[in-house]
Amino acid sequence: MTGHFIKDDFKKQFAVFISYVAYAPIISIPAFAIINYYFLNFHDFIVITILCAIFTCILPVLFVLRWIEGKRHRGQKMDMDIPERKDRNYPLIIVILSYFIGTAVLYTLNAPVMTTILMFSYFLNTLIVFFINLYWKISIHAMGVAGPTVVLIYTFGPVGAIFAAVLPIVMWSRVYLKRHTVGQVITGALLGFILTILQIHFLIN
Repeated sequence: MTGHFIKDDFKKQFAVFISYVAYAPIISIPAFAIINYYFLNFHDFIVITILCAIFTCILPVLFVLRWIEGKRHRGQKMDMDIPERKDRNYPLIIVILSYFIGTAVLYTLNAPVMTTILMFSYFLNTLIVFFINLYWKISIHAMGVAGPTVVLIYTFGPVGAIFAAVLPIVMWSRVYLKRHTVGQVITGALLGFILTILQIHFLIN
């Protein structure tokens, strides 16, 4: 029995770890860094990657943490997962705004096309998630891995698919922690792939 409990505890801790590492704003950083390193010299790589991190990770996370802190002060239980669907609406609006501004900044600075497209995909995909979330709780984690994977495959060919290796583990962790159903994580992944493919097709053309 003790061994069973230890095994379950390890699985839960591993699932929590994966969920935090694969949090959409966080996992965006290596995706942007890989693309920027390929297209830019060292100085521009540092500048553009920092800007990407600011608008896709630092600002969204800081705003969401501040919002969660306010909820906790009012006695409401809340964590970074924001388990209740209705509670996600306001944070999503803040994140969408940050992605939109990030897209405008990258476009203005003539950042690599694929970098700007990836930022735009974060904006548009999250905007679509916002409207879906009004009725159904789709997996942002799964979409957050699938979207960058498409951009990396377009940029580097089949080798870019390596980024998707983490996707099954991420989907498992969300279901194991009872944050999503199997249908919600599958739909999140599929939408991430399909929407980003369409965006690349129309924007490149």
